[in-house]
Parts: sequence; structure tokens; C-alpha cells
Amino acid sequence: MVTEGDSAPDFTAPTRTPDGNITELTLSSVLGDGPVVLAFFPGAFTSVCTGEMRTFRDRLDRLADAGASLYGISIDTPFSLGEFAEQNELTFPLVSDSNKEIIEAYDIAMDFDELGVTGVAKRSVFVVDGDGTVTYAWVSDDPGVEPDYEEVERAAADAA
Repeated sequence: MVTEGDSAPDFTAPTRTPDGNITELTLSSVLGDGPVVLAFFPGAFTSVCTGEMRTFRDRLDRLADAGASLYGISIDTPFSLGEFAEQNELTFPLVSDSNKEIIEAYDIAMDFDELGVTGVAKRSVFVVDGDGTVTYAWVSDDPGVEPDYEEVERAAADAA
């Protein structure tokens, strides 16, 4: 599993932008803009994930004040993420990891055996500084637990 002090695995993936377009995002291409917060969530349209992404939306100004950018990441398709973003008025990009390469690189895949669902992201947050180093890592084995948003904001400010 990726931990603090590790180099963040780079990736390129389809991304639904706040203006409704679908583009490709390469992590290394945005690192020079300031710290990057990667918020992995198991799946769009689920209650806890919806609450988490809405909370990040409502606190986005605090991350921006720290000079950080936020990207939500799940295994949903970019089209599903687009609808999810529209329904929840999300104003930050959502990255589609439908091929599950990113969650495998970060070693945060989990299964919901009782539901027959495999290979979704553990609810996780990583802060990556401008050099590509992970300066904060939080991973939950319980998909019902949300991150400590104030802690994420402090970590983003510290990585600036």
C-alpha cells in the first residue's frame, strides 16, 4: 500500500471535468500546480460516497486556499461520474478508474463478497506534493467511515 514518503504512482485516466467535458488526466502533469488531493471512493450514487463527495464540494474553498486541487476517483465510468457530478453539483474533477489500474497501483482494492462486487477502491485520501511525494495517506478498511476533512485540509496546506 502507498504510504507517506512514497512516490505517488503516476496515472493517466479519463476524467469528468467540472464543465461537463471528459478529458484525460495525467497525475504528473498537474503536480506543478500545487498539492493534489486524491479522494478515492468505492462507488458513485451510494449514500456514504455521495455524502463524502458533497462534503469535499462544500469544503473545496479550504483546499483551494491551501493551493491544492482535488480529484475524486472511483471505478465508475466517466459517463456515470458525469451524472453523479451533475446530480450532486460537484465542482471538482472525477477520475474514472474503470480498468482498476489506479487502485491496483495504490494497492487499495477491496471486495464486497456479500454483494458479489469485486475490485472497488477502499475509501482513501492521499495528498501529493509538487515533487510527487505522498505527504499524507489515509485508508479505511470500513467503507462506512469518512476521512477527517480538517486533517486532509491541514495536510494539503502543509504540502504547499
